[in-house]
Amino acid sequence: MLDPDQWKTITGLVGWLDRENGRDRQEITLRLLKLTEESGEVAQAWIGAVGQNPRKGTTHSPDDVAAELCDVIVTAAVALVSIVDADADAEPVFAAKLQRIADRVAALAATPAP
Repeated sequence: MLDPDQWKTITGLVGWLDRENGRDRQEITLRLLKLTEESGEVAQAWIGAVGQNPRKGTTHSPDDVAAELCDVIVTAAVALVSIVDADADAEPVFAAKLQRIADRVAALAATPAP
């Protein structure tokens, strides 16, 4: 999903956060909690895009939702790089998990319906 240059950018963001905030247990916790915040912003943008709140009307666009989803992806990648063993690389961890998901879906798709 992310190419090597994008992983390099994520690693750079993690390095910046590490220099600014350290990487102790509390900082890791906050990086993980940041995912919840970003997910909430996706929900807020979608609610605004569909105009669910009649008092506010349509306040966001599909592009706003897409931008918030990108924030979730970046935040998740930063959190992943932050928790992977310092001697390991997060890219193969992600690739292996994505492959397991794809294999599981492929197996389900190959199973005949009852």
